[in-house]
Amino acid sequence: MNESQIEQYLLTKPETSLYYPFGDDVKVFKVKNKMFATMSFGKGNEKDTYGKMAGHYCVNLKCDPDEAVMLRDIFASVIPGYHMNKAQWNTVILDGSIPQGEIERMIDNSFNLVLSKMTKKDQKSILIHF
Repeated sequence: MNESQIEQYLLTKPETSLYYPFGDDVKVFKVKNKMFATMSFGKGNEKDTYGKMAGHYCVNLKCDPDEAVMLRDIFASVIPGYHMNKAQWNTVILDGSIPQGEIERMIDNSFNLVLSKMTKKDQKSILIHF
């Protein structure tokens, strides 16, 4: 998946909005004002000890801590969340090495994790769309 496909998929989630609180370079995707994804282009000036982000779009996604570690072990393009809580966020480097279905599953999980922490009222207003 490329960055425009990812953005389109993220925006199909119910009540999702796009924000730019960190400037024009970082897209922040929120559901009911709760962030579940960010996307930016790796320019090479990041302190990326993995040396993989430069020249690729990257998506930060919330993740169950145990699953986060497993995904990092399985995919070389999944690293601890850049500028995020590394236990609960992964950075997915969009270099073409991860199948579309797997990226969509990670996005769905991120959305659902954020949704699960909302009030029952907010959850119902979102779940009605499914």
